[in-house]
Amino acid sequence: MKDRIIVALDTDSPEKALSAVKSLSGEVGMFKVGMELFPRGGPELVRAIRKEGYGVFLDLKFHDIPNTVAGAVRSAADLGVRFATVHASGGRAMLAAAAEAAAGTGTTLLAVTVLTSLDDADLADVGFSFGAKDAVLRLADLAVSSGIGGIVCSAEEVAAVRERLGKGVVLVTPGVRMPGGEAGDQKRVVTPSEATGRGADYIVVGRPITRAKDPAAAAREFAVEMRRGAAGGAA
Repeated sequence: MKDRIIVALDTDSPEKALSAVKSLSGEVGMFKVGMELFPRGGPELVRAIRKEGYGVFLDLKFHDIPNTVAGAVRSAADLGVRFATVHASGGRAMLAAAAEAAAGTGTTLLAVTVLTSLDDADLADVGFSFGAKDAVLRLADLAVSSGIGGIVCSAEEVAAVRERLGKGVVLVTPGVRMPGGEAGDQKRVVTPSEATGRGADYIVVGRPITRAKDPAAAAREFAVEMRRGAAGGAA
């Protein structure tokens, strides 16, 4: 189960990021490098994490014209990352160009549907006429039909996405907290057992692990909770 934990390296310091990687040796399966860290650590950091024996989830959420996104995906794939993200709301042409660029590279593209920091009221503010669940399903359908291999969505929607898309699509769930944990800036939050029980393949966890007094012990606690959900749920 630990291989299904992706730890978000939520720092702007490459040194702190690598320290976190080493402190979690053998306890998790992958590390996420996002928009705060990548501008400072760059490709060198991605290579350093891979050299430690881990997969990298490059979470830069590409969203631009099709040609530009295709080029970005090719660059990410050249780094050997396991996962890379695009925004599903970029549209069919962009998603198809991204999927074509990733084909045969070993990099799986994940389409970001609705950020877990947004709820129905936030979506209404930006002009959506439907709520988070409907938005996630529409965007997931669009992404997969355009050739994207995976979806990022809240575990509040993951069961519906799994039912809609079947088992051939990778589902990654952020916004996961231990029971009683602080939600922080997330609005659609679930526990590890709820995430795996509803069909998530991977969970993304940042500060609850990296800022714990004992990160390795915290990661093991998440794995135990995930196993409980998988045993009693659909995963």
